[in-house]
Amino acid sequence: MSKFEGNAVTWFEIPATDMQRAVHFYETLLDKKLCAFPSAVPYFMFPAERGAVAGALIHSPLQKPTADGTMVYLNVDGQLDATLGRANTLGTTVLVPRTEIPGGFGSYACLLDSEGNHIGLHSR
Repeated sequence: MSKFEGNAVTWFEIPATDMQRAVHFYETLLDKKLCAFPSAVPYFMFPAERGAVAGALIHSPLQKPTADGTMVYLNVDGQLDATLGRANTLGTTVLVPRTEIPGGFGSYACLLDSEGNHIGLHSR
């Protein structure tokens, strides 16, 4: 077996049923602008540094929002409390409040996004 190199995740997509609502939600939650990407379906990319794991919101008949599927944890490094404050102003449901991860791995929280996806937030 070959040695594993790189990240286990290289790209993620978060499904949305109402793209305008989802873009507003994530831009407000993360306090960052998403970038429209030319595609056959509505597609907005999350900001990421070159070479970092990145992803996008997608509106596609092949993908549906869900609260009980795969979890994506978004990096809000050093801004977890502020991000949870913005989540509160958006009226979202916080499923797991700020929780410390044993062993010095930071903190996380989980919430439902505007589309009904179960999303995690992580901060060191």
